[in-house]
Amino acid sequence: MEWQSLPVPLSQLRLALVLPSGQSFRWRAAGNQFSFCLHDRVVVVRQDAEKLYYRTILPDPQPSPLELPLRTAETTLWINDYFHLGVDLAALYTEWQKRDQFFASISTRFSGIRILRQDPFENLISFICSSNNNITRITKMVNALCTNFAPRLLSEDGVDYHPFPTPQALASPSVEKTLRDLGFGYRAKFIQKTAQMLVETHGDDAQKFLAGLRTTPTDVAREELLKFMGVGRKVADCVLLMSLDKNEVVPVDTHVYQVAVKHYGLKGSSSKPNMTPKLYADINTRLASIWGEWAGWAQSVLFASDLKAFSSYDASANAAETLPTPPPTPALKRKNDSDEVESTPSRRRKRT
Repeated sequence: MEWQSLPVPLSQLRLALVLPSGQSFRWRAAGNQFSFCLHDRVVVVRQDAEKLYYRTILPDPQPSPLELPLRTAETTLWINDYFHLGVDLAALYTEWQKRDQFFASISTRFSGIRILRQDPFENLISFICSSNNNITRITKMVNALCTNFAPRLLSEDGVDYHPFPTPQALASPSVEKTLRDLGFGYRAKFIQKTAQMLVETHGDDAQKFLAGLRTTPTDVAREELLKFMGVGRKVADCVLLMSLDKNEVVPVDTHVYQVAVKHYGLKGSSSKPNMTPKLYADINTRLASIWGEWAGWAQSVLFASDLKAFSSYDASANAAETLPTPPPTPALKRKNDSDEVESTPSRRRKRT
């Protein structure tokens, strides 16, 4: 399908800083484009200084000419929702610059960083994978979940695309052993048990249940998430912020802790902290008092600024071009429980 565009300047969204920064782990980079597999289509995005471009790739059989406008409209709605394009990010940056001298010092270089509005189940499972992990390994694990537990949707330019698995696909008791064989370690049990709990409790409405937490108070939604195996305060807060519309929530990890100690008067060592519940709450309260009701969004800017991957990022470029394009994820390699997992696939289809 043809490229479409929306008027989204870099001050509102910078793909090169948002998509590889540890919010979502399934965007595939190729040159200045990023692609993502939904349950029924692949969406490809790129941008220039003033516009966000996107197009839809559909599996065969292709829709009729009469259906194409509807498919395009569906993708447009998804783009607006997923990237939270109704939120004026530039206005938020201006407010944070007034409140926070350190934020002001990094805001030009790290402009256009916004929170994604992800599918809650994918977000939950992805952050269960994040325990004691890094972005590269999480990405490989999430891709392995897709290739092993979701059918291939289509192939494009020699790349196979799989959507994220359903709760039902991950709920079977046999899933744990498969994941351990793939190198997920102790996370294998957490993933399978979480999916099983969702399916046993909510059946076919499991994903609707999670999405419904968007309309509940933050504390109530957090308590629901903490019931799942492998979900502690940080994982719950990541899900609250990145898929459940709780914009005030500040997930606290080592990066955020170090920034809080260095720049926001928190007492402590710059080395890895012993993250007690009190320390976590103190950091959260301190940063939320500075940034206000959109504190989680401000935190994402500071988080990105502390990532080694972005240490040489040059914001003077027009779009997503100053970051090196990562190589394709290597073929699946089975290892011991404590090791990482790698994955990719194959089959071709014609471009639409």
